[in-house]
Amino acid sequence: MAKKLRTLIAANWKMHGDMSWVFKPADFAGLYHADSRKHLDVLICPPATLLGSMLDPEQTGVLLGGQDCHAETSGAHTGKISAEMLKDAGASYVIVGHSECRAAGDTDADVNAKAKAAARAGIIPIICVGETEAERNKGKAQAVVSAQIKASLPKLKDYVIAYEPVWAIGTGKTATPDDVDEMHNAIREQVGAKVRILYGGSVKPANAESLLALKNVNGALIGGAGLEMESLAEIAKAAPQP
Repeated sequence: MAKKLRTLIAANWKMHGDMSWVFKPADFAGLYHADSRKHLDVLICPPATLLGSMLDPEQTGVLLGGQDCHAETSGAHTGKISAEMLKDAGASYVIVGHSECRAAGDTDADVNAKAKAAARAGIIPIICVGETEAERNKGKAQAVVSAQIKASLPKLKDYVIAYEPVWAIGTGKTATPDDVDEMHNAIREQVGAKVRILYGGSVKPANAESLLALKNVNGALIGGAGLEMESLAEIAKAAPQP
């Protein structure tokens, strides 16, 4: 039997927060003490403006990550941020290929290059994939996701896949446990036994336990429910014990 993968609960704050939010990891730690989560990692990906000011993960037990990165180390790329800059600011992970970035123009090739950049900088890429509602209705969901993984994933030692059906992000809709189970099983066959696969798409305390209980769901990529530490702690508490 394959070794149980460590659960990863990742909160993507998107474009939310001000400097007062840098203390939220301490609030989370107060709600869910580090000794209670030896079986999982908790990650917050704040806006880049806050990343360097966030409380030290050594103090809070909450890991930090970036929401996106540029493929280049440096250069004339106004408004962009490199993986090396994220690493320097305290990030140990970075999200690449989020559906919102793909919708804004990121191609699979762009995501592939960003994932390589993350590895180059010594941080772990969370590579997002997912189908639209139209693609699912046409019966193409697995084919679309499989193609995205194949094109977006460079040869890396350490990475995370996040399956986020586009139609379930920020809509209140959630894929059924059967839908998630089927897709995650297919992804597992493609990436192997050692890769963590997260589910993302309107994850909240009310549905976290049923989703995280699925065999090949190794965590969650959370949007709105990760902005408040009470709900993030409830989701973390729903993670299965080893």
